[in-house]
Amino acid sequence: MVENKKVIFSGIQPSGDLTIGNYLGALKNWVALQDAYEPYYCVVDLHALTVRQNPAELRARTLKNIAIYLASGLDPNKNTIFIQSHVSAHSEASWLLNCFCYMGELSRMTQFKDKSQKVGESVNAGLFTYPVLMAADILLYNTDLVPVGSDQKQHIELARDLAIRFNNLYSPTFKIPEAYIGDSGARIMDLQEPTKKMSKSAENPNAYILIMDPPDVIRKKISRAVTDDVGVVRYCDEQPGISNLINIMSTVTNKKPEDIEKQYEGVGYAQFKSDVADALIEELKPVQEKVKSLLEDKTYIESIYKSGAEKASYVANKTLRKMQRKLGLIPR
Repeated sequence: MVENKKVIFSGIQPSGDLTIGNYLGALKNWVALQDAYEPYYCVVDLHALTVRQNPAELRARTLKNIAIYLASGLDPNKNTIFIQSHVSAHSEASWLLNCFCYMGELSRMTQFKDKSQKVGESVNAGLFTYPVLMAADILLYNTDLVPVGSDQKQHIELARDLAIRFNNLYSPTFKIPEAYIGDSGARIMDLQEPTKKMSKSAENPNAYILIMDPPDVIRKKISRAVTDDVGVVRYCDEQPGISNLINIMSTVTNKKPEDIEKQYEGVGYAQFKSDVADALIEELKPVQEKVKSLLEDKTYIESIYKSGAEKASYVANKTLRKMQRKLGLIPR
């Protein structure tokens, strides 16, 4: 591990194809952070199992996620890139932390409450306890910062609480992590319901744009994005649809929202949407080409996630052994 650099940990589920919300909100931020920090980025395939997955599709999406990480600009020489299930310490530490987490804490998790209301009594135990696995993911690497959207702050708070609880009982073991909230790109919203975060699980395919969507699909989805009848390109809470499109344009072009407002003064929504689509297509084109190229070289992708898992395992197992020793478990 590089000395004097703060550690960052984050991951994305391979539960569906990645959207521009993942790219603009997470991956571009990760790339921007890779020189100043010591990053661990994984594909959190274990988390995806809280929902029934098609095994072949899960494997394919896991590999595609690795390819997208690399194509987005993550340098494997600067980042530890791996698959969560390849580091068994995550599962082992999760069980140990489960024994320090309270039912009440987990039942208050907003995402669990939302999802369990839809499923009813058939909700699986993994959906209830997965915030503990997330805490294990984070704490195993002595993580300082966790890049997340604001909707995940509750999970970071749980990780902090478990770390403090364990440290108080058994002497300092974990660093206390903090959430790292990115800039405007961290909140790319649903194109059909712009008060909701863009999600690959949305029922309406016009609600999201996938990183690998072809140009004609991107243009169609942007043109169908919900706006309003004000007719003015303005960045404000009263115009969430237009503000979302401005955020997309801002993150892609590195222009400030207020500068985009000025640029489109007196310009209609149709032209603005067309320009947003063009900018997004231009941004994604090299990423898409690189992903396709990488997926044709499975040996290279395998070399990345295998070497990443080796490095991650070394660090994670050191933390796990500390936990086991302090709990009174006999070392292997």
